Amino acid sequence: MTTHTAMPNHKVHEGRNIKRFREMLGIKQDALAFDLNMSQQAISLLEQKETIDTPLLQKISALLKIPVEAIQNFDEEQAVNIIANTFGDNACVGNPSSTFNFNPVDAVLKLHEEKMALYERMLKEKDEMMARLEQLIENKK
Repeated sequence: MTTHTAMPNHKVHEGRNIKRFREMLGIKQDALAFDLNMSQQAISLLEQKETIDTPLLQKISALLKIPVEAIQNFDEEQAVNIIANTFGDNACVGNPSSTFNFNPVDAVLKLHEEKMALYERMLKEKDEMMARLEQLIENKK
């Protein structure tokens, strides 16, 4: 079971992370199921599981071309909490005594940059895969 050191009682939901990455890549459950020799229903159930067996997690990460660690460690809830905690205990809407000694835009930009870096890496890998496929097709002619 994967936990974060910043939030020791909070568990990462690996199945939900697989679903998030799969959807970001535009891959349907049917396609992933086919590649894993499973049914679409099995993928649906898998995405509901909090923890995934390591060998299966490794197969999925290889198919999605995402490091296993990304699936094991990505926690959108924690990312939201980090941003929310940046506002401080007294900072809330409608509180006239709120003091803002931070730049929330920096926190949002940092999270955005991390997501963009992952997205750019995934696009690069997709382009490389397309080039390999085009080369294979060309070699068949």
